[in-house]
Amino acid sequence: MSDITYVTKETLEQMQQELTRLKTKGRAEIAKAIAEAREKGDLKENAEYDAAKEAQGYHEARIAQLEATIINARIINMKDIDISRVSILSKVTILNLKNQKQMTYQLVSENEADIKSGKLSVGSPIGKALLGKKTGEVFDVNTPAGILQFKVEKIAI
Repeated sequence: MSDITYVTKETLEQMQQELTRLKTKGRAEIAKAIAEAREKGDLKENAEYDAAKEAQGYHEARIAQLEATIINARIINMKDIDISRVSILSKVTILNLKNQKQMTYQLVSENEADIKSGKLSVGSPIGKALLGKKTGEVFDVNTPAGILQFKVEKIAI
């Protein structure tokens, strides 16, 4: 995972806080769960011990993922964004030319993506297709349902 991830200062701080919590409180909780399961007897037939060790593996994988993301993170300042073209952190209003539905998304990194709150990943098919477009530009997106055409209606911060 050596890709540069562009994030806001707030998102980077949230990731750092989560990493600190996972390394301290989270590891302590898992160590306690492993110790309690170990006290219950034979480890070969101890489902609690197996579950605690599996949870430890997921926990350590999340720590490694966060560390790699933080190392490769680059902070983007909102005032440095050029709104003449779509870029990361742009708020873009697009029109689906097939059904005339208008949608507004903010393009964000994969870590910040949350489609329910209108945050679209720059790595998603629509996000990739949007990057670099200007207001009024029409573009195609290849989806499982076929090729969809969109028009960039507005770019803002």
